[in-house]
Order: sequence, then C-alpha cells, then structure tokens
Amino acid sequence: MLLLSLHCVTAYVMGQFSISGKVTSTEGDPLIGATVIIEETFKGSITDAYGQYELSNLSRGEYAVTYSYIGFTPKTLTVEVSDKVLKNISLERKPYLADEVTVISTRASAGSPVAHTNLNDEEFEERNLGPDVPYLLNLTPSFVASSDAGTGIGYTNFRIRGTNQNRINVTVNGIPLNDAESHGVWWVNMPSIATSVKNIQVQRGVGTSTHGAAAFGGTINLQTTTLSDEPYAEIRSSAGSFNTFNNNVTVKTGLLNDQFSFDIRLSKITSDGYIDRASADMKSFYTSGAWYTDKSILRLNIFSGKEVTYQAWNGVPGARLADDVADMLRYAAHSGFTEEQTEHLLTTENPRTYNFYTYENEVDNYQQDHYQFIYTLEPLRNLSINSALHLTRGRGFYEQFKENDGFDDYLLDPIFVGSDSLITNNMNVDPALVDEGYITGTDLIRRKWLDNYFYGATLSAIYKMPRTEITVGGGWNQYDGDHFGRIIWAEYASNSEKGYEWYNGNGLKTDVNVYSRLQYKPVNTLQIFADLQYRQIDYEITGIDDDLRDISQNHLFSFFNPKVGATYLINPSQSVHFLYGRANREPTRSNYTDADPERGYPKPETLNDYEFGYKWQSMMAALEVNLYYMDYEDQLVQTGEINDVGSPIMTNVESSYRRGVELVAGIRPLDNLNWNFNITYSQNKIPDYTEYVDNWDYWSDPSTEPYQLVNNLGETDIAFSPSVTAASELKYALIENFSISLFTNYVGKQYIDNTSSDDRSLDPYLVNNLNFTYFTKPAFAKELNFTLELRNIFNEAYESYAWVYRYKFDNELYKLDGYFPQAGFHFLAGINLKF
Repeated sequence: MLLLSLHCVTAYVMGQFSISGKVTSTEGDPLIGATVIIEETFKGSITDAYGQYELSNLSRGEYAVTYSYIGFTPKTLTVEVSDKVLKNISLERKPYLADEVTVISTRASAGSPVAHTNLNDEEFEERNLGPDVPYLLNLTPSFVASSDAGTGIGYTNFRIRGTNQNRINVTVNGIPLNDAESHGVWWVNMPSIATSVKNIQVQRGVGTSTHGAAAFGGTINLQTTTLSDEPYAEIRSSAGSFNTFNNNVTVKTGLLNDQFSFDIRLSKITSDGYIDRASADMKSFYTSGAWYTDKSILRLNIFSGKEVTYQAWNGVPGARLADDVADMLRYAAHSGFTEEQTEHLLTTENPRTYNFYTYENEVDNYQQDHYQFIYTLEPLRNLSINSALHLTRGRGFYEQFKENDGFDDYLLDPIFVGSDSLITNNMNVDPALVDEGYITGTDLIRRKWLDNYFYGATLSAIYKMPRTEITVGGGWNQYDGDHFGRIIWAEYASNSEKGYEWYNGNGLKTDVNVYSRLQYKPVNTLQIFADLQYRQIDYEITGIDDDLRDISQNHLFSFFNPKVGATYLINPSQSVHFLYGRANREPTRSNYTDADPERGYPKPETLNDYEFGYKWQSMMAALEVNLYYMDYEDQLVQTGEINDVGSPIMTNVESSYRRGVELVAGIRPLDNLNWNFNITYSQNKIPDYTEYVDNWDYWSDPSTEPYQLVNNLGETDIAFSPSVTAASELKYALIENFSISLFTNYVGKQYIDNTSSDDRSLDPYLVNNLNFTYFTKPAFAKELNFTLELRNIFNEAYESYAWVYRYKFDNELYKLDGYFPQAGFHFLAGINLKF
C-alpha cells in the first residue's frame, strides 16, 4: 500500500520530461544491453537492439547519469532536464578485456526472466567484519542463515526458500564449489573469502544452467577480485565479543607494464564462539596473477583455507533450555550418558551455551586448496570464449573421544586377562565391558578422515547479435575422495597397531554437462529465453563404512534440464517475466550409504519450477514482485525410517511443493535516507506424509510390537520452511562520510521435522543489527574507514536450527533433540586502511 501510494505521488509530481538517446562505441557501433542509471535513484534502463535507451517520467532538474557496458570505460554525465532531452553517448573501449566476461555465461542478465539479486563488494564491505558469506547474504530475499557457534563464525549454513545448502548450486568464477558427494558448501574452509570477492549473484529457483550440483532452491555465483585501476594496499582488522579477532592484509599492483596484475591477501580469524568451547582458528590466503591484452585474459588463482574448529554439532537439548531437571535426567539416561556427562548437562553455567563435548581436542581440522587457471578470449567483438582448468585439494579429519566403545565395532579382538574379580579389582575397567574374563571394549580417541581431489575443465562461448545472444558451454569434473577412520589412542589397544584403520572407502564421481542458451528479442519490448542442459553423472562407491558395512555400489544418471521463459517490457518503467525450469538432482553419498539395500536405493529428485515476476521503478522507489511454484517429484526427506542397522535414512516422497510470493522493494524519500526491504510469504507442503517412529519396546519384546510405528499424517509442512521471512536495510547518512544502518531479519515459525507438530518447532525471531560507518581520506592514506556493528541489539533469545529424533519406550513417546541458540547482544568493531 505504501508503494502504491508512493507511485501515485510520483506520477503526480513528475512531468513528461525524459532523457533518451543512443549508446555506441567510439567506432559508432551500437552497444546492446548497456546500462544507463540515474545516480542516487532507482531509475535505470537497458539499451535495446539499436543501442537506444529512454529514462522517462522525470521532473525538472539536474541528474547525474552513468553509462556502462562490459569492456568499456563507464561515463557519468550531468544532464540538465527541462524538457525531453536527447543525449547520445559514446563509450571508449578499455585497452584490456574486462574480467566480468569470465562469469557472464552462467549468470542471469538484467533482462532475463530469472529472479536474482546482484551484490558488489561495496554493498557488503561495511558488514564484512568476520562472519561467513551466508551472513553477508542474509538480507537477500528468502534467505535464512544459521551458525553452530552462534556468531556466524566457524560452521555456518543457509537456506533459500526453505531449501538447504546442499541443494543450492555455488560456483566461484564459474567453477563448482559444492562438495561432489555431499553437495554441501563449507564456508569454514574458505575463511575471509568475501574480502577477495568482487561481486555475487544470488539466483532463486532453478536459475540459469551452471556447473556442478543441481540448483534446487537457488544458485550463488561469486566472482573474485578483478583488475584494480590503481595499485593499493589494504589492512582490515576487526575485533569484538567472544574474543573475536579478524585480520586481513591485501596488496594489489594494478596494471603493470599495461599487461600484468598481481593480487595477494593473507587472513586470520579467531573466535571463542558463543557456545561453550565452540572456538574457531582459521587462516587463509588468496593470490591471483593475470596477463591482459585487448582481446584476452590469462589468470591463475590460488587460494587456500585451514580451519580448526571445536565441535558444536550436537546442539542444546530442549530439556536443558527449559531447565527441566526431570526431563534432563530422562534425556541423559536414554542417550546413554555417563555420570560425568549427566553432571555436566545438569550443572552447565549457562543453559543456552551448553556443549555436550568436553574432550579438549574434539575438533574439526581441515584444509582446502583451490587452483584455478582461467583463459578468456574475445576473437571478435561479438564473440567471447571462456575456458578454465581447476583443482581443489581437501584433506582433514574430525577427532572424537569415545568412552567404553566395543572392540567389535572396530574389528578388534577382546582381551583375555583372567577372572572377573581380578579385572574389576586391579584394573581400571568398566564392569560392563567384562565378559567371562575378557575386556570387550575400551576408551579411545579416533579420527575420521577425508582426503580428496576435485578437478576438471569448463568451457563456454557467447555470441552476440543485435537481437540475439547465444551461449553454449559445458564442463567435465571428477571427484576422487577417500573416507577412512583411524584410532590414534586406546586405553586397551587389543590387536590394533599404530595408525590402525577400522574402515576405508572411496568415492569416484564423474560429472559431465553441456548447455546452450538463447536470448532473442523479436521486438524491442519482448525477450524470449531458452536454456537447455544435459548432465550425466557416473558415481562409484567402494569399501566399507564406519559401521563396517560393505557400501560398494555404482550409479549412472542422465538428466535433461530445460528452462524457457520471456520478459515483456510494458513501458520503460515496468516489465513482467515468466519462467519454467526443470532440475534433476542425484542422491548424496549419505543417501546411498545409509540406505537399506534390501528395500532399494533412493531415486533422483525432480523439480518443476514456475516463476512469474513484475518489476516497476521510479526515481524514488522500486518494486519487484515474484510468484513461484516449485513442484517436486520424489523429494528426499527424513521420515524417521531406518535402515537395516537402525540408522535414519532419507526417503523419497512422491509429491511435495513450495509456493510463495517474494516482494522486494526500495524507497528513497530523502537524498540521505534509503530503505531496502523484502518479504516472502510461502506455503511449503507434503500432501501425503507418513511418519515412522522407532519403537524401543520392540527390542525387549519383538514378538508383540512392530519395530517402527507408522503414522499417516496427510498434509504437513516441510521442515525448516518458514511461511514468512523478511529482511530490511534502513540506511541514513547523518553527515557527510558518516552513515547509520539498521539491518533487520525476521524468520517465521519453523518445524524441525515434517510432522507440523508445535512440540517440534522453532519460534519466530526478529533480529536487529545496528551499523555505524565513518570514512575519511587522511593525508597519510587513500582512505580510512571505521565500522562499529552492534549485533542483536534487543538481545533476542532465539534458536535458528535444531534436530529431533522420536521414539517409543515403555509405552510412552519421547524425543531426543538439539537446538542451536544464537548469540544475544554482542558487537564487532573494525578499521580499514587503504594506501
């Protein structure tokens, strides 16, 4: 209603004044798709097939108009408007090829019918104080971020439209980032990567064709640093609550000898975390060297991250959060807690920061190295070719202390030491681990390892004509990863040796895709979009898993992923678009290894995505409305079913859907006041859901009870899919060079499982962060910035994620659960010095 009223006011005060004209190169060729914007407003335009543009419905006055096009030097002109103004402009080609060409083959363009958000480094720089990338993107539509440690530093995860991160495609410079087996993205392996990112595009829905994992909820495309116009050095340091420290040093050479450039960044982040012992010790570097000519770029990127994070994966039991002693005792007994673990649960100082783990080295220790060799060529002015070779090397482990584990779980022999009385009286052995003179188990420390290589090549070409743009591309990628576990210490070693491995397996996955995309304008007001992709996956798993099962298997998939749509320009200020897209997704490694082979392996998932959008812009405001319907076939969800050894499995549900409306808007009522906000309302349903609940009573009396209870619940909500999410950025420039921003995130009620049970849900939460930014240009430096961010200023007590397990015992229904509380009021302060 506010925007509608504003639209009416705008239409009344604006006359029929306009700025129009043609944008060409200095050689006189029309620049098709050039961007024309009026600075400090929401008004903009894209040139048509003849290079023509129009900025209409302007009032009398003076405007700063910026003209830009990839590969050309932007121009900003002051234009006096007192009537209809004709302003033709020519842009000068840069003496070198633009870096942006390297990522446009997998990105949505301004006129494509794909719901997307573009962010440049200036837009998230003031918030880049240490938290991972998901916390820099949490102001984008339909986005929810969460953190194990409660601060956004360390292990983080995110969702787009309720879809979790292993269903979101992520690329860096067009190169796949998702783990090939789990499909997940672990930002903790790339600390401070945002400091080396130039721009990010977040697509919602199936999006455009890209490389790597399927896009079942969205796509995130990052481009790392591009050529700097001038050499500079930068020191970024921040510190804050929970002993958080973030330090970065960056050096850029600019263009040397009109041909070469080099960038380097060194970073270190440490934090104790909000949750007890949820510490993070992370370091990283980024280096890039490039050779530029007027028709090509040859770039080598090498970046690496090393993290050691204390585990906080279990969360806080609901009984601990509620301070329910009786329920905590039940939880501890049913979970098999020792006396020490039970005492720790009952007496932890702050219930919200409870961490189950107490062993001093219960850590995740991992390093990931990235090598990218990128070559971009523009042999003709209307043809660009981009190719890349890449290698990602990962290795590391997480370490665990296990109390009283049985030898048979590790393929080890019991130890015979004599009579029971001798053992229990003279040796430090739990009587429960003694059987007829044998020690059957021991305390031990183990490490579960990943050691993997991911490598491949990508290739794309874009051919532009006045009304047509054709993109063709493809990629070949292979993952080769070893999974193994080692015992590094045991109180009683049995027949193990130093470095003893109790399991070892391998995953070998080859992913090939080809795609072609057509964008065609039959008339200036209509653009037709077609994007076709064929993807083939060959996935082989060999060896045994950590529970000693042989998990050897092989799977081959062939997927066809079409996308078609259109964008219609109603007038220079309004447009509508429609998109239909189809995506197919293969199961993950754990989906296969946890499956019960006797009941068959899980099937691939399919998504049919329908999107309809409307955009409107004026000088003072802009509005985007996007309707979506995401129809799933065979979506994999957790129903409570278990495999042949009692572990939970993901199960295909025949039908499920997400439908919603996304509203994205911006208002600029004053020159120094800007408000951008978005809100999503959605329904996320499984029409016919069946829940399975473990029956512990069966194990004591299998003749009378089923091993799982089956509940047909009918229509239910999909877990972790809030019906309402919203985000807002209200920015006020108090005085010159000093601004205050209020960042707000609202996330509605979330169900922890798929049963729509209020007993297993997360409460809605509203979090506000207040950011103060001041910059100046002192004599000794190019720029000096100070930032203070007060986070969760109203001390909201909330949990952003949780897990739950249900079971029946002694004819009563119970649950085990874990919630992930987020930090209350805390702060980060930073200084950024550029030379």
